[in-house]
Amino acid sequence: MSNDAEAAPGTAEAQGPVEISPELDRQIANKREDLFEKFELHDEFPPEVLEEAEARTEGVQEEIQDEIEDRADMRRLPTWTTDPVDAQDFDDAVSVMERDHEYVVWVHIADVTHYVHPESAMWDAAVDRGNTIYLPAYTVHMLPPVLAETVCSLVPQEDRLAHTVEMHLDKDDLSYRNIEIYKSVIHSNERLTYTQTEDRLDEPDAPLHEEISLLYELADQMHEQRKEEGSLVLNPRRDRAHTIIEECMLKANKAVTHELMWDRGVEAVYRVHPQPSPNEWDDALREIQELDGVSIPGDSWDDPRKAVNATLEQAPERQLGKIQWAVMKVMPRAKYMNDPFGGHHALNFEIYGHFTSPIRRMSDLVNHWIVYQNDVPENLVELCDHASDKQKAAESAEREYRNFLQEVGLDPDAVNNRGLSVVEDEEAADAA
Repeated sequence: MSNDAEAAPGTAEAQGPVEISPELDRQIANKREDLFEKFELHDEFPPEVLEEAEARTEGVQEEIQDEIEDRADMRRLPTWTTDPVDAQDFDDAVSVMERDHEYVVWVHIADVTHYVHPESAMWDAAVDRGNTIYLPAYTVHMLPPVLAETVCSLVPQEDRLAHTVEMHLDKDDLSYRNIEIYKSVIHSNERLTYTQTEDRLDEPDAPLHEEISLLYELADQMHEQRKEEGSLVLNPRRDRAHTIIEECMLKANKAVTHELMWDRGVEAVYRVHPQPSPNEWDDALREIQELDGVSIPGDSWDDPRKAVNATLEQAPERQLGKIQWAVMKVMPRAKYMNDPFGGHHALNFEIYGHFTSPIRRMSDLVNHWIVYQNDVPENLVELCDHASDKQKAAESAEREYRNFLQEVGLDPDAVNNRGLSVVEDEEAADAA
């Protein structure tokens, strides 16, 4: 699931791609190659990896039929995906149900480890790459698209193999009453964009309206509960569709890593986020307090995260970016570790890890394998360090690439939302 915001209807989609000249296209391509070399990023896949991926796309439905007897058959459960309008792969789907004393939320994740396992060339390639890199209008994939966008993608109206996280939540406080994680077969009813999900919430007669509305009510409660408990929320004005997906994925990731640590007591790829020093937090809050039109509510100073949350909710729109930047400057980098010691400061979670995006993050792929096999790789510490290094490299490459686009007169966000189109007439090129 991409976290990139979808372009609003009637803006980027209507405007069409950003037009550039052939010469500028060559400059941009050369810049990408320079960044790939600088940060040791790999764009093309080795032939044996592509051959292996191609082979795993054959006889898909027959293979799924053979698997049904050994999996939970969830195909009759109303299920849907929500992704950006330009998403090419769909690695998570959701379902929800209300019962007398509980809510049940299912997060279905593409069962990538059924196809990509430690004995495969694709696994080695995924480990080497660490994650998918999303440059504006250009994606460097962790897994071959021929696999990720077909059998591993939870496309609508087709049976797919999944790894399901089933969460039974208490009606009073949405705490976990029970967590089950198992292999399944699902059948997504629809592939929705964020905009379409927003529309469904406003259309009582639309398909899936009741399910989406119920899940939003739960997600909104989860969001408010996280804030009350001290979870940092740097984007308080996120729309309803994004709130649903963000909260469901956080809840599922937290459920899986709690299962791994408390119930199994095993090492895994945990996400650890150290906290800034008290002086660093003081510097950030002082910088925020000095912004024009911004005031930190007096009753929130005891916890810097709550202070930032309260300030962002009241601050004028023009100052949101500066507040966010003041916080990000003092935040240590989150890293992957083989135990959850220290927890996740920004989320205020004692234990946290990644599970919901195995198509685009090696950390999630490894955790899928550990959950499925209860088998911890011998080189787990090395895998954690490598995943952290690759994420840092990807973020650095993206930052330099966006800066370069600005230097040549392009708006990186427009490029990201609208894509690029090469036109022969340089004077007609649109660098907006």
